[in-house]
Amino acid sequence: MNTPDIEQNTYIYRINDLTKSYHMGEITVDALRGISHDVYPGEFLVSLGHSGSGKSTLLNIIGGLDSATSGTVEYEHRPLSSYTENQLTRYRRKHIGFIFQFYNLMPNLTAKENVEMATEISDDPMPALEALEQVGLAEREGHFPSQLSGGEQQRVAIARAIAKRPRILLCDEPTGALDISTGKVVLEVLMDVNRKMGTTLLVITHNAAISGVANRVIHMRDGVVYNIEVNESPKSLDEVDW
Repeated sequence: MNTPDIEQNTYIYRINDLTKSYHMGEITVDALRGISHDVYPGEFLVSLGHSGSGKSTLLNIIGGLDSATSGTVEYEHRPLSSYTENQLTRYRRKHIGFIFQFYNLMPNLTAKENVEMATEISDDPMPALEALEQVGLAEREGHFPSQLSGGEQQRVAIARAIAKRPRILLCDEPTGALDISTGKVVLEVLMDVNRKMGTTLLVITHNAAISGVANRVIHMRDGVVYNIEVNESPKSLDEVDW
C-alpha cells in the first residue's frame, strides 16, 4: 500500500481545537477536549483508543450526526457548522458512507434490496449488484440478513455504503462484533475499497492490531489526541498479529 501525498494544502478535513461537552444535570462530561488534526484524501486513517476516549463522538461530528461545543471541522475548507440542515443532509447522502459495528440491515429486505436503499437517494450511484461484487457477495444478492453470516452482513453493509460512491467511509468498530478470521476478511474488503476506489477510510477501533495496516494512527485518550503515528510502510494483513 502506498502512503498518499499528505502535503498540508491537500487535506479533505481539518479539525481544529474541537471540543464536545455533555451536560447531565449538574455534571458536565467533556467527551472531546481540544482535538486538532487533518484527514487527507485517499488515506487509511485509524483512530485508536479505549472505550470513552472520544473516538465515536469525533466520528459523529465529522459525519454531520452531531455538532461540536466549540472548534471546527472543515470539509474541503468549509466548516460543517456553517451548513444548513438541508446541506448537512445532502453532505451525508452524497459524500459520506457510514459503517457501524452492528450492521443495521433491514431484515425483511434481501442483500441487493438493502444496498438499493442507498442507491435510491444518491445522485450517481453504483448499481447494487456491482457494489455486492466489490465485496464478493454477488452470488448472495437474493439472501436475507438472517441467511447470512455476521461477516457477510457486514460486507453487505459495506456494499450499501460504497454504492453511493462516497468520498469518505466512516467506520465505527467495523470488526468489533466479528471473530478474528471474519474480521480480517471484512478489513481486507475495506482496504480494497481504499486502494481501488481511492475512498478515504477512517476507522475507529480499540484493536491496536488494526493500526499496523493504516497510513496513519491517531491515538486518543480521555478526549484528547496524545500521539499521531505515521506508518511509512503499512503492513499487509498477513503480517498483523491479532
